[in-house]
Amino acid sequence: MKDIYLGTNWKMHKTISETKSYLHDLKNYLKDINFDNIKVFVIPPYTALDITKTILKDSRILYGAQNMHWMDEGEYTGEISPPLLKDFEIDLIELGHSERRRYYNENDIELNKKVKAALKYNFIPLICVGERKEEKKYGVSQEFIKLQIKTILNGVKLNDIEKELNDILWIAYEPVWAIGEKGKPATPEYIEEIHSVIRQTLKKLYNDEISNKIPILYGGSVNQENALSILNQNNVDGLFIGRAAWKANSFSNIIHQVYETFINKNSQKANQ
Repeated sequence: MKDIYLGTNWKMHKTISETKSYLHDLKNYLKDINFDNIKVFVIPPYTALDITKTILKDSRILYGAQNMHWMDEGEYTGEISPPLLKDFEIDLIELGHSERRRYYNENDIELNKKVKAALKYNFIPLICVGERKEEKKYGVSQEFIKLQIKTILNGVKLNDIEKELNDILWIAYEPVWAIGEKGKPATPEYIEEIHSVIRQTLKKLYNDEISNKIPILYGGSVNQENALSILNQNNVDGLFIGRAAWKANSFSNIIHQVYETFINKNSQKANQ
């Protein structure tokens, strides 16, 4: 049974006190979950990383940061380095979110440096890719996403990394036109089409074994109504959820829904 990945990025939301409340509630809600085949993660703002580390210390819920510079130190006011994040014992680092690209002019060449820095420090890079409405309109979504992946992973030799393959890196497909309060989710069929392109691109860069072990998540207006239909696609390994997971109870509802449908039922069948 393959693992399922369910996580959320809080963006610029939640104070330290709100973080405490959310994480304590989430841990309580998930007491009945067997984490052997499900990976749950949260990505809070930097200010909440310390309290997140404390609360999740004895938990199997993973956590990470929203961005990272590729340099260990230097004159980069307002940035945060891999060694600084190492102090928080994070599991993963989100890289390349469309808002970073749009508002802070991040590009794929810089992201390539960040991915290499993340792997150097044993963080799991969660690499965000996705087309804007312009690329979709002109029918070049696949070419655009292939270019993103090839550039971001240029020179990244996953074969040489001594880690479990599914813990090396994750990819999140987030079509820009589907993100945000006014975003509309892509259809499950369209998501599968793009995820298949991502999988094939990874196979060409590496091999079948590595490609099949790299989780590809979907993010973009995911909610309790569409979560199962999206996850039911062959090349969708998880969900990167936005505002539908910003309340612990609603995130828990999605996790339980997925767990009962894809994991618990399969475990029961295997034991019969």
